[in-house]
Amino acid sequence: MTLDTGELAIVDSAIVERAGELTPPFSVPATAGTDAPALVRWWARLRADPARMAAVRDSWRALWVSRLLVWVAGVGTVLCFGFGPVRNAFDPPGVTRGFGWLGDLLAAPAARWDASWYLVIAHYGYRPELGLVTSSRTAFFPLYPLGLHALTLFGLAPVLAGVLLSVLALALALYGIHRLTALEIATGARVSARPLQPGDVARLAVMVTAFTPMAFYFSAVYSESLYLALSVGLFWSARQGRWWAVGVLGALAGATRSAGIVLLAPALLLYLYGPREDRAPDRPTARWLPRYRARRDLLWLTLVPVGLCLYMAYLGLAGGSALMPFRAQEVWYRTFAGPYVGVWDGMQAAWEGARQLLSLQRTHVYFTAAGGSPFVNAGHNLMLIVFLLAAVPALVGVLRRLPLAYGLYVLAALALPLSYPVSPQPLMSLPRFLVVLFPLGIWLAIWLAEHPRLQRPALVAMAVSLGFFVGEFATWHWVA
Repeated sequence: MTLDTGELAIVDSAIVERAGELTPPFSVPATAGTDAPALVRWWARLRADPARMAAVRDSWRALWVSRLLVWVAGVGTVLCFGFGPVRNAFDPPGVTRGFGWLGDLLAAPAARWDASWYLVIAHYGYRPELGLVTSSRTAFFPLYPLGLHALTLFGLAPVLAGVLLSVLALALALYGIHRLTALEIATGARVSARPLQPGDVARLAVMVTAFTPMAFYFSAVYSESLYLALSVGLFWSARQGRWWAVGVLGALAGATRSAGIVLLAPALLLYLYGPREDRAPDRPTARWLPRYRARRDLLWLTLVPVGLCLYMAYLGLAGGSALMPFRAQEVWYRTFAGPYVGVWDGMQAAWEGARQLLSLQRTHVYFTAAGGSPFVNAGHNLMLIVFLLAAVPALVGVLRRLPLAYGLYVLAALALPLSYPVSPQPLMSLPRFLVVLFPLGIWLAIWLAEHPRLQRPALVAMAVSLGFFVGEFATWHWVA
């Protein structure tokens, strides 16, 4: 990937306390009076709710342990092996380096590859009036760089602002996954053939999410954690019947990633068929007809496409084209091949990649030629097919064990990368598309809860893989 920026980019929290381990600076009764400060009342309500406190405690533990692993592995790899052979080709001065020896080292696990695009957009904007010079920027949707830019107004360095934004979004996402998983375990009849403790499964869900092999993107200057938080919040709001929040969160998700628009499908399914916690079904015994009749609050779902529409309108009014975000994908050789045809293309590329490696030669390339070493590209195609094959049983498990809306969401979200393959690597970026699909992690948590002997080995394997991939990422090796 090359960074076609059009100009030289010169880049001039609430602390959650672990219950039972840290002593707050003040003592708050379980029921604070109405005259108490708002923060005191909020803390009192939080401590009075065991489910929320468990979610805070488990999410905080998964957050800080996993991020510590990410930075230790990333920084340690750079100290041992250097910044990598292609650093000068893809590492623009003042964007992802130029912060001094220590600053460059600490930025290594966070500011690589597409992070450069977000940092440039946050500083210069999209500039669609420049046409082809800056059109590639429009593939990266605006909400994340807007948030990054807003944090820099408080004096934060851009890379630090991006990390802070990503980590805060990850904290919210983990908390939401904990609450959502506990809700589904407590209310879902199809979840398990034997009783499971909601708190145990929820704890596993946040650990799986925080330590999944590609989870380093959640603290990098990428939009993954922001999109994850918004999508989890949308599902939680839909399960609670807060349709105004569903519309707002869906609009924000659509302004974060192109896949955000597909959240409309599971939201509509939850509205019409449930399960919902806000009211009883109008047709409790209906099999095919909607179990809930449409009311005026259904109109809130029309907000979901608004984020995408506003972004397209801005580009059109600013001198560009409203379709620029979709045409920009051609820079990365993404073309429509048919619904899910990328699966077949990815299997072919993996097979030819295996032939390439077994041939022990570089002169003849068996698969579609790409830049760089044929052996490296062959290895990437094999790695990508492993992620796809691992996702298949997880998707089947989601369809069998969770409400249908979760499976529909995964299928709709995967339709985008699997229908628009990249010619040299058909499954390119598939691991990044998978890492934000939280229903897959919830299913894995359920499965691990049913197989307790496999919990520790599985989490250790995930942590080792996470350390390996962040080391690759920090040294400018293409991962996903």
